[in-house]
Amino acid sequence: MENISTGKMVEIAYKIFIVNQDGDTMVYEFKEDKPDRFVFGHEPGMLESFTSHLEGLKAGDTFDFILSPIEAFGERNPNMVTELDKQLFVIDGEFDNDRVYVGAFVPMMTAEGMRIEGLVKDIKDDKVTIDFNHQLAGETIKYVGKVINVRDATEEEKNPPRHCGGGGCGGCGEDGCEGHHGDGECCGKKEGGCEGHHHHGDGECCGKGKH
Repeated sequence: MENISTGKMVEIAYKIFIVNQDGDTMVYEFKEDKPDRFVFGHEPGMLESFTSHLEGLKAGDTFDFILSPIEAFGERNPNMVTELDKQLFVIDGEFDNDRVYVGAFVPMMTAEGMRIEGLVKDIKDDKVTIDFNHQLAGETIKYVGKVINVRDATEEEKNPPRHCGGGGCGGCGEDGCEGHHGDGECCGKKEGGCEGHHHHGDGECCGKGKH
């Protein structure tokens, strides 16, 4: 039976919890019929603190571990909350009210072409305030799950085509964001915010590294 190691295609089902004094609150789940899939050691940005708990496991093994904010998605950074020109969200002469509103997660692009997501916090006459902190920044995170399958990855799986820096939601980088957003641009918008891998870091889905 194959063990998780570099170059293996891994499928895992798991739940993600925020750990706090009042108990654990589940915030996301990958179910066994739709598991998280990735090539171990080949997907850029994965959190080492996440992968270190998986390495060596095989199909049928379970895992249950906790990551501190520093190990997971970092502490919240006030510098990641920024005001952007409202003109960036104008389409055909009109502000994109359908997708840009307080509480919405908006896909953007950094100057380096990395896809990121931010939470709209405020909309003024000429500015939109967006929080590019990872959604789980500042939280202690618990992962509980099971390894579904482990096999050798194909060459195509090890070297997939990259679009917009590889989907996910991370922080806005120091160079700021470009004005690309919305479905059909920058890989589109995911309902409810970050839908991809909750073990990714800056510029990826949810955190400082991946997972």
